[in-house]
Amino acid sequence: MRARPGRIRGRTIAGVDMISAALGSVRALRANGRRITESGAWGLRFPSMAVLGFHVLLRGAGWLIQEEAEPLRVRPGDVIFTAAGVVHGLSHTPCTLAQLPDFTVEEPAPTGEADFEFLCGAYRREDGRVPPLLRQLPGLVRITPDYDRHPELRTLISMLHADFDRPEPGTDAARAALIDLMVVQLLRQVPNRPEVTDPGIAGALHAIHERPERSWTVEQLSSVAGMSRTTFHRRFTAATGTPPMTYLVDRRMSLGAQLLRESPAPLAAIARRVGYSTEFAFSAAFRRAFGVAPGTFRKGS
Repeated sequence: MRARPGRIRGRTIAGVDMISAALGSVRALRANGRRITESGAWGLRFPSMAVLGFHVLLRGAGWLIQEEAEPLRVRPGDVIFTAAGVVHGLSHTPCTLAQLPDFTVEEPAPTGEADFEFLCGAYRREDGRVPPLLRQLPGLVRITPDYDRHPELRTLISMLHADFDRPEPGTDAARAALIDLMVVQLLRQVPNRPEVTDPGIAGALHAIHERPERSWTVEQLSSVAGMSRTTFHRRFTAATGTPPMTYLVDRRMSLGAQLLRESPAPLAAIARRVGYSTEFAFSAAFRRAFGVAPGTFRKGS
């Protein structure tokens, strides 16, 4: 018998928190950031390894440089939100991306005041591969927040700025948490962000997120959604940007990476937790997703 649309464990689901889902897809990645200051004639080109991130402008005016759009003026208080590994740049004057030098993590640490100052925060993947949900987000957005309506954003920016200025024990953990919170606040203000309001698709998404270890099939998930297999596959792909089984694997890999980074659990236990019966099967899937073996990924944490 088919499950009633949008019902999971006795509760009706009207929608899915796609912000939490999007953040969950990158939480296992390394979140870091820095404060950057520039003076005189300057410009920086940010490569595609940052699959989700932001710049917060603190002082001075400049230009946001994009590949297929005119340079955009940016001023203090503006926030540049980027997803899906979009290449972009910042410069003191309008120009093209080809005219800008690449930013590297070896850039010298800022000292004193400068003409232009901004904060960066990002989740990076060395291989530049983008989780499916992030491909549904606008790639590059300038946001001019209403700080009176959103004082919590101003507080987060102040805390992040202080963290860069006065590093103390626990800085890495605090910085990652602040970047998490900043991304949540910014995602709430991103226009045209993905939303899932179809109760059937929402029910299937909840099932995947709550029990990724289950041996789900498209038939089982379509039953949860209360749809035919064909209709479910089409609606799920339209809502999330990826087919159901691809989404399931991505969810398992994101969770597996998070467990490898945060948990001392043995590989066999993690494999079972994310739906693989053997370490070998999990390792093969993980290597396809991240380009490295689980053990190498864990050591790199």
